[in-house]
Amino acid sequence: MLLVDPGLYIGTAADLNDGQGLTNKAVTHVLSVDSQDHALLLPAALCHKWVNVLDETTSDLLSHMDDCFIFIQKALDGGGAALVHCQAGRSRSAAIVTAYLMKRYHLGFSEAYHRLKSVKQDVQVNSGFEQQLCLYEAMLCEVDISSPLYKQYRLTKISEKYPELQQVPKELFATDPTNSSSSEVSYRCRKCRRILFRGSSLLSHPAGGGAQAFGHKKSSNLTGEIQCTSYFIEPVQWMEQALLGVMDGQLLCPKCSSKLGSFSWCGDQCSCGRWVTPAFQLHRNRVDEIRQLDVQK
Repeated sequence: MLLVDPGLYIGTAADLNDGQGLTNKAVTHVLSVDSQDHALLLPAALCHKWVNVLDETTSDLLSHMDDCFIFIQKALDGGGAALVHCQAGRSRSAAIVTAYLMKRYHLGFSEAYHRLKSVKQDVQVNSGFEQQLCLYEAMLCEVDISSPLYKQYRLTKISEKYPELQQVPKELFATDPTNSSSSEVSYRCRKCRRILFRGSSLLSHPAGGGAQAFGHKKSSNLTGEIQCTSYFIEPVQWMEQALLGVMDGQLLCPKCSSKLGSFSWCGDQCSCGRWVTPAFQLHRNRVDEIRQLDVQK
């Protein structure tokens, strides 16, 4: 059990057997980032939080980072101390402690991770958690579920488990825009004018280089920049039936059944050359963008 920051310790599951050590360090809160619940090993007086994850690159720690920060900060604000542990104290607990340092001191991933390594040299966050910490930094250390970055991350996590999943979690689907009113930019089927999705469902991506052999076919603007010919979006409720039990397929307008685009849980390449995983794309030439006019009185 090593002190990383005032009131914050990192350790292993074995440290939970050292009751006297916990007492001596005034530990009041224990955060277990492990696939096992260690609550029965702890005195009832200790406040315990369990984050059930495996030390695998596909595990989701990002979604827990803000809650873990709050838990640790609650211990410190109350004058106590927090122990963050996993089985070996090298990857899962290290990722959470790094995230805490990033948020607490407004640090980038590299600086926060280096600070932890200076205290515990054997920490080795797995590559999946490292990517999640970099994404946490890009999101300004705030897990915003409405952020396009977070939406794409969640979809990627689902795609890693597909098709073993019995169904796609309903919370991943954006509300069908025909069931709600909004002043957002909307996108309609060019043929029947049915609203398909809103601007908040767009998932942008950095432009790719594309295949050089087909450079003469790429769409570009006056500056020569490559243009995407499709909208990549989060899945919308009207797509649900089309996605069940299949890896890829067409996306048809729910009203007129005209072909709008396609989807693939394995990903697809945008016209700009960027590979997007998973991919839910609607062709721009099948969709119209509608903006509400701001009429000044």
